[in-house]
Amino acid sequence: MSQGRADAVDYRIIGDSMQAVIVALDQDESVRAEAGAMMFMTGGVEMEASTGGGILSGLKRMLAGESFFITSFRCAGRRGEVAFAAPYPGKIIPLDLDALGGAMLCQRDAYLCSARGVEVSVAFTKRFGAGLFGGEGFVLQKLEGKGLAFVHAGGAVHKVSLAEGEAIKADTGCLVALQPSVDYDIGLAGGIKTALFGGEGLFLATLTGPGDVYLQTLPFSRLADRIAAAGKSGREEVERAPGALGEAIGGE
Repeated sequence: MSQGRADAVDYRIIGDSMQAVIVALDQDESVRAEAGAMMFMTGGVEMEASTGGGILSGLKRMLAGESFFITSFRCAGRRGEVAFAAPYPGKIIPLDLDALGGAMLCQRDAYLCSARGVEVSVAFTKRFGAGLFGGEGFVLQKLEGKGLAFVHAGGAVHKVSLAEGEAIKADTGCLVALQPSVDYDIGLAGGIKTALFGGEGLFLATLTGPGDVYLQTLPFSRLADRIAAAGKSGREEVERAPGALGEAIGGE
């Protein structure tokens, strides 16, 4: 379990592969979260859904992969707790925006919750090619403001701190978050033969510092592909089962 405090927000992260963050609130303190992320809240916490700044703010969040409404949790008593659970196996990453220059860019659906004062909006990638072939679409999430934000990554998390001019290449789906100072572009994964038959996809992201980059070991797209492939394999085995046994298993 990890814990910390930033911008008057006490929190602790529980779990290993299926994590949740529990935020402790004093009277009149509040946090905001993506709709449907709440796991539990104590009796002194009140919940209210809103657009978080009007219709335009809601539309910007929808473009960034989040819901139109955002939910606020305010402590009406002397002390309260509210917990938010990760949507699939992975790790929750606390991001102190004050220490990170006031903003972070994240992949779609990464946002989990944040302190009051952190805004979730749409951010376009710096180059058209990066958005067109980036694997996460032309639109990224932008977390901006003061305080703590929590994002979710699939599998394990690897943080890379890039110096000025230092660069790495990464699978586009493995990119979780990066500072706006990091240059982000997309290129072919080697030559045409390597791109087509190398098994790593057609394109790789080139990330050039300075700034921090967070990578995940298990993008949700890979997890979904494995589940779909396992389901298809199971159905094919049932269809190949001989005679009455195959009919019974297949529900004929």
